[in-house]
Amino acid sequence: MTPKPTHSATLGASDSLGTGDSSLKLDLLPPDLAESAFEKLKEEVKWAVMHHRGGEVPRLVAVEGEVGPDGSYPIYRHPADSSPPLLPFSPTSTVCAIRRHAEEAIGHPLNHVLIQLYRGGADYISDHSDKTIDVVRGSSIVNVSLGAQRVMVLRLKKVGAPSPSSSGDGASSTPSSGSPQPPPRPTQRIPLPHNSLFVLGPRTNASWLHGIPHDKRPLALKSPEERVHDGERISLTFRHIGTFLTPPEDGPQKIYGQGARSKTRDGAGDVVGGVEESEGLRVAFGRENQLSGEEFDWDKWYGEGFDVVDLV
Repeated sequence: MTPKPTHSATLGASDSLGTGDSSLKLDLLPPDLAESAFEKLKEEVKWAVMHHRGGEVPRLVAVEGEVGPDGSYPIYRHPADSSPPLLPFSPTSTVCAIRRHAEEAIGHPLNHVLIQLYRGGADYISDHSDKTIDVVRGSSIVNVSLGAQRVMVLRLKKVGAPSPSSSGDGASSTPSSGSPQPPPRPTQRIPLPHNSLFVLGPRTNASWLHGIPHDKRPLALKSPEERVHDGERISLTFRHIGTFLTPPEDGPQKIYGQGARSKTRDGAGDVVGGVEESEGLRVAFGRENQLSGEEFDWDKWYGEGFDVVDLV
């Protein structure tokens, strides 16, 4: 099945999404877990505030992951001043119960999750491509939705985009008032109901931006699916990560794996800081956010690796 070639379409579980390697699965969790998961997550998850460009992102967040026998743990780097510390998966937690169903659905390991609480229609995430320096190449990214239904928007990237003015999620370039307006880019609107799993394939992530826009309509004007849990939504974005940090209790932290300069644990390099290293990774993030499909050369921008963690 090929994606619908309309400029703007509302699509769902029966449609091929994005570039054709993305999809929406309904009823991911069994009924008993689906009924209780939202409230359990609100209580169990250690929610925190994340900052980007000096301000709070409009969501509460948490990060969990699989810690190895030697204490090493996965790291997912993306445009943010800093992220909450990763907490280890707890085998008996609701997060891990959901993870098992997500892994069964996608067919490959998921060793990292970014959990986000959208507290209402004013919370959102701007259009962006997920940054793949640390995501195992060829793997898919999956997003589990619980609570109120929100709409994910996929927007086809511009081909031949200019150098980005920003590295971050939601970067865009605005033409000057005197320049001709480009034709509208194909857009797909995908409602994400409670207990659904959205699969973001690597080709779709490379060619389309995705985001959850504002929805500031009064709750009374929304559909029953949008009003559950007073309009709150929890999303769990699971990834298969190939870059790792050594445990801080072992001394100065080291980094290794796909997105680091050293690809093996034995040769792990020290985590570095500083403006120059951070700026190099910011530029690479910006290119991935702007360039479409094969225009973005992963090996050129990420292949050598970066040992910076916090983007100062």
